[in-house]
Amino acid sequence: MNPRRDLFLVSFLILFFELAAIRWFGATVVFLTFFTNLVLLASFLGMSVGLLAAGRPQNLAQVVLPIATLAFAAAIATNLAYWQWADAVTVSVGERASPRLIYFGTDYRPADPTRWVVPIWAIGAVFFALVALAFVGLGQAMGRAFAAIPDRVAAYSVDVLGSLTGIAVFFVMSAFELPPTVWFVPVVALMLYFAGWRRPVQLAAAAASYALVAIGSHALIVHGEVFWSPYYKVAYSPITQVIATNDIGHQNMVPVGQIGPAYLLPYFLMRDAGGAPFPEVMIIGAGSGNDVAAALRGGAKHVDAVEIDPRINRLGREHHPEQPYADPRVSVHLDDGRSFARNTGRKYDLAVYAMVDSLVLHSGYSSVRLENFLFTREAFEDVKRALKPDGVFAMYNYYRQGWLVERLASMAAEVFGVEPIVITLPRLDAVEPDKYYAGFTFLLVSPDSKRLAPIRAAFEKGDFWLHAYPPRNQDTNGYRREAPGPDWHALGPTRVDLGGARLLPSDDWPQLYLRTREIPWAPIGQGMLAVALISVALLLAFAPARRVRPNWQMFFLGAGFMLIETKAVVHMALLFGGTWVVNSVVFFAILVMILAANLYVVKFRPASLAPYYALLVIALLVNALVPMNVFLSLSPLWRALASCAVVFVPVFFAGVVFATVFRESRQPDVDFGWNVAGIILGGLSEQLSLVIGFNYLVLVAVLYYVFSLLLAQRRGGV
Repeated sequence: MNPRRDLFLVSFLILFFELAAIRWFGATVVFLTFFTNLVLLASFLGMSVGLLAAGRPQNLAQVVLPIATLAFAAAIATNLAYWQWADAVTVSVGERASPRLIYFGTDYRPADPTRWVVPIWAIGAVFFALVALAFVGLGQAMGRAFAAIPDRVAAYSVDVLGSLTGIAVFFVMSAFELPPTVWFVPVVALMLYFAGWRRPVQLAAAAASYALVAIGSHALIVHGEVFWSPYYKVAYSPITQVIATNDIGHQNMVPVGQIGPAYLLPYFLMRDAGGAPFPEVMIIGAGSGNDVAAALRGGAKHVDAVEIDPRINRLGREHHPEQPYADPRVSVHLDDGRSFARNTGRKYDLAVYAMVDSLVLHSGYSSVRLENFLFTREAFEDVKRALKPDGVFAMYNYYRQGWLVERLASMAAEVFGVEPIVITLPRLDAVEPDKYYAGFTFLLVSPDSKRLAPIRAAFEKGDFWLHAYPPRNQDTNGYRREAPGPDWHALGPTRVDLGGARLLPSDDWPQLYLRTREIPWAPIGQGMLAVALISVALLLAFAPARRVRPNWQMFFLGAGFMLIETKAVVHMALLFGGTWVVNSVVFFAILVMILAANLYVVKFRPASLAPYYALLVIALLVNALVPMNVFLSLSPLWRALASCAVVFVPVFFAGVVFATVFRESRQPDVDFGWNVAGIILGGLSEQLSLVIGFNYLVLVAVLYYVFSLLLAQRRGGV
């Protein structure tokens, strides 16, 4: 037995399996894509329980593959049941009629008495427990390796190096868009290594696990091709040209010149009102190309098409019927939309948010979705700066809820200083905040009140008539009192109460889809309760004998550090873009800072932790009190330097505190187990950002570190 080698390998495996599980389960279990932080917390829980059980005589690594097989099978069964019983089963994600929190794509099946309604928190709880149990044996292997290495700091450094390698390998696989059938080769192989690969039961479980992963990765889509981008499982049907992401319908490539009148509406409205055209266009969320094709048909001379997902863009390049990405007038930017709008040197006549709805979380560390930072006051300011003085900002989508339209219209009015034009398709006279609306909604606004004046004036003379076959509009002025003929649809401005939306999203509180500052009971509160109960049950079941006292100092160190990581990920995503590359670099940098803290402790051997606790708290207070938008005003170089200092300095001091405490541990497996258990509390505490925002979330981390300090003093430390 080589404990250093085993610790490196199990640390690599835990981190790599965690990343793979977040992606695979989020793509396979219906709607779990919105709650992948459950998978992250489950991996931490399982690791914690395993560490605490390191002294047990049973080799729990032998049950890892059987439990993983069960979890994979349950995921596939859930997927099949949802689609096979489409007429009988509804998965409920909150209240559909008037939800406090909106999840696009979850509202297609009614929750009525004729259906079997399954709450998402129940599904999430099942997979939280299964994934946690799958990590228990790996945590035990880690704990035994820790206990076998006398130098605690050296052991922790080996652990960090294994995790760094896991991130690096997964980064490379993501860069090449490799599928889970590749990811799970090292996962299954290392599970066999720790369980005993010569055992027939383990070999059978390994084969079954890998087969189930392959089925979930490629075989659940009947008609179409499956790809794995760095963000999603992307399914494309050549017959219908529909693209689904994580089994939720996402977009449909259409010949815009034949059946896509809605995409052309901004251009028809301006042209027929006699306004100036849009030669320079920026499209954020360009996707597979419908909006790009519309801009080209609308007369654009240059289009900057911004899309975050490389696979969706590639599908558009290869298969879109109008081939808009092949047009020399189009420049493609695979980037985060907010980052591009903030950093572009061009000025645009038209900026478009093209049905921006990602259907996925930005990372497992927070409840923020990939597009949330596009819909804040500061993001609208970035768009405004990217426009020419008389430029127009357009956004459109199936927004579902009246209060969401009110919020977007109010935010546009506040930032641009002009009331936006709101148009609904089919037409509504007024938006009612408490009503569900299945139609399409357009918002148009400009910092120059004169720019949209022709459209407003034209609407005073009559409706705008839109035909389902775009060439009809191409040859007809749509503004008139009466329909030009059959099959024309009347559109006009929709009244919106701009005073109704009093709470507007900001970079600190980027919660576009949350109606008020609260933690909604359905589904968030229910899910938190389920996670807490399962966590306590597993910890009690596997915790060592009652004579071993919990290490509360380590527990609260874990809780605080989880919130530091969350803030770091969100902060850097805002400043440098929410791409998977930025996320990977941030996680890698955090581990490097921990490694640097370990080296510092080895070299300088701090005798007292009080100064480091003090520096940590000061650094966190600076993090909380300096608004994130302050960094946005800096030049790129100073923005990078200042943000890295603010984000990573607390990580360093937290690492020094942890490494010093861990250096003196007499039971490293148990103490590390309690530290990881604290991460569960930190992960649940992240939901407080829905109420207090991300800056003040750091104050919760300060509170946890203060608890850690006080409890250390009671134990005679510091």
